[in-house]
Amino acid sequence: MKTRIVVTGTDTGIGKTIFSAALTDALDGCYWKPVQSGLDEETDSETVARLGRLSSDRVLPEAYRLAIPASPHLAARIDGVTIDPEHLSPQAVERPLVIEGAGGLLVPLTEHTVFADVFARWQIPVVVCARTGLGTINHTLLSLEALRRRAIPVLGVAFIGDAQEDSEAIIARLGGVRRLGRLPRLDPLTPDRLRHAFAENFKIADFRGMPA
Repeated sequence: MKTRIVVTGTDTGIGKTIFSAALTDALDGCYWKPVQSGLDEETDSETVARLGRLSSDRVLPEAYRLAIPASPHLAARIDGVTIDPEHLSPQAVERPLVIEGAGGLLVPLTEHTVFADVFARWQIPVVVCARTGLGTINHTLLSLEALRRRAIPVLGVAFIGDAQEDSEAIIARLGGVRRLGRLPRLDPLTPDRLRHAFAENFKIADFRGMPA
């Protein structure tokens, strides 16, 4: 079984799509965003393809593409689309597969199902992306509790932002989780700089051999 990893975040807009691009590139893998909300700007799949320099065959099509940039349950309602969580299942691919959720773990897909419920069914190891700014300790520990409550395997936490040694260390200690590394903010953000930053700050061996 090829490596499969779910990338989630403690919130929206923290950089998990950028991290997903770097990870997919480093693994020489494929990328899948099951549900895309918001189509007016560059989608997450398009961002990952650009930053990770992925050919079109390495970006799997979204199961649902929703026009409104909102929680999937609301965007689907506005679009007149019915999301069936049972139909969300990763494809079998010949490369490692990186799967990116939307927002945080408890973002609702429907009126009765959140993303974490789907991840629990998949039982694929999860990487939690966490910002390093104020509030990250509480948000990250709550995310880890939500994962463990559902018996979802946790690969570790990837921090994003400026170094905050105490926050990163206490999250790893109290959360009982591996600290995978920290991706710094990059300006300008280019494919070359992203690849270099990931190689400098993460060990790709920590992400390999994660079948589910």
